[in-house]
Amino acid sequence: MKWNIAPSDASAVERLAAELKIHAPAARVLCARGFSDPEAARKFLHPTLADLLDPYLLAGMREAVVRLRRAIEQKEPILLYGDYDVDGTSAVVILKKGLDLLGGVASFHVPHRLRDGYGMRSEVIDAAASNGVKLIVSVDTGIRANDVVRHAAQFGIDVIVTDHHLPEAELPPAVAVLNPNRPDCPYPEKNLCGAGVALKLMDALIAASGWDRAKRERLIASLLKLVAIATVADVVPLVGENRAIVKIGLAGLRQVKNVGLRALLDVSGLAEGESPSAGQVAFRVAPRINAAGRMASASDVIEMFLTDDEARAKALAAQLHDLNQDRQQTEQEIARAIFEQCVEQPVTDRDAALIFAGEGWHRGVVGIVASRVVERFHRPAFVLGIENGVAQGSGRSIRAFHLLDALEAMPDLFTKFGGHRQAAGVTLASERLEEFRERFRAHAAGLLTPADFIPALEIDAEIDFREIDDQAVLEILELAPFGFGNPSPVFAARGVELAAPVEIKKERHVFMRLKSQGRLQRAKAWNFAERAGELAPGAPIDAAFCFEDDAYSASRGYAPWQIVVKDVRPAAAAAHR
Repeated sequence: MKWNIAPSDASAVERLAAELKIHAPAARVLCARGFSDPEAARKFLHPTLADLLDPYLLAGMREAVVRLRRAIEQKEPILLYGDYDVDGTSAVVILKKGLDLLGGVASFHVPHRLRDGYGMRSEVIDAAASNGVKLIVSVDTGIRANDVVRHAAQFGIDVIVTDHHLPEAELPPAVAVLNPNRPDCPYPEKNLCGAGVALKLMDALIAASGWDRAKRERLIASLLKLVAIATVADVVPLVGENRAIVKIGLAGLRQVKNVGLRALLDVSGLAEGESPSAGQVAFRVAPRINAAGRMASASDVIEMFLTDDEARAKALAAQLHDLNQDRQQTEQEIARAIFEQCVEQPVTDRDAALIFAGEGWHRGVVGIVASRVVERFHRPAFVLGIENGVAQGSGRSIRAFHLLDALEAMPDLFTKFGGHRQAAGVTLASERLEEFRERFRAHAAGLLTPADFIPALEIDAEIDFREIDDQAVLEILELAPFGFGNPSPVFAARGVELAAPVEIKKERHVFMRLKSQGRLQRAKAWNFAERAGELAPGAPIDAAFCFEDDAYSASRGYAPWQIVVKDVRPAAAAAHR
């Protein structure tokens, strides 16, 4: 890895540490991330509901509220048209709960990933018309459904689009289009997820319905729990308003009244009274929600969150748990097939972008596998399943490459495509796969260099082992929630020694003892066994690492945190930076 160590202004760090009464390591991170001003740092560390932005800053909000209030007052049937992932199902639940409280008559539809694919479909509009629906609200979808919106108008059905994906040049001809990414929208937070946009609509609607501030804030605080999960799951940057949403929402998960959410947290191994981290949401909670849309029907997720029947909620949560295990096995089989193929045909610098496809590969998991491919080879990648002559799947990207822009440079290849900078989906005839592979590779080759294929480790600050104690680490962990846009802070320690031979556990993970300035620290390095030869006792190294909560360590009498090593290099390398 390339090490990019952020520059540090010692005087600015000292001033911030004194003003906030914190230790230097946390102050260095705050300064490195642009929060050297004490007031900005306080706001970053301790967001409140007051930090949520005015929903009426979203273009189209007034028109959306007026149309929804009319539908509520006249008891018009409303259809919520969602998506099958965590973001889409959460957005449906947020609007359904809110509309029910306001006296609306709302039903919902989420597509089946394998049967229907992504996006709005005209046949669903036909069914809605036959059921007397007069208003459709799309959630986490619809920004490119211009033809479907026009189709709805033929039946006298109005459409409100709420979405966050990038629009085309022409917006859908809807009553209102709520999307912070539409070109004329002044909303400052462009990175809201779909559930975040749905929350904004509900906030504006309940305010317009005359609720007092206290009642409104209680509902928003309750809905933020689900929005926080969706925000983490959709991998949008955890900065600005998104940080406030996730920080407040995760804290609210200590106490959960919704029987479905409680059942989900239980099967995810998160006990009552525990506030999960963003990482626990990303790796425990979100995959179980997504498993329904990937392997079966996402409608089960919505039912779980809407039911008041505790037994039914537990049964649905257990079903999601089982589906997630099936998903993991299916994902591993596809990943194994891809990586075995890469052993036979190694990836080189000529392969600026990668496309893998297989007959019968489960389309519900190919996006996850694409993420693993990008993690392994650090270049854009698509993984597609082929069925009945149609290839369909998902892509993931690296920071230097805009995936949707690449697809828009070759739209003739696809029957359907969409997404954003880091993730996208495509559908095309399998006979055009090789053409897609060549054009995608050529497009990437024109933009990327071999240097882009080398992963970079962004290091926030250097640290001295004498600065590491429980309070200093607690202050660092207070910078959470960590995730995309606000990663766990990484520190570099120079000239560290291995105090003893390393231990390798489960043939993959390395446990070590690091020594510097007379201080000894226990550390772990996940999936590091193949690099154990670089860790010779007594040999000085530079170590890059982060800190993580460790309840298991605390239960055994050790510190309630652990050092997790990300990379090492010979200490002499520092002289050649």
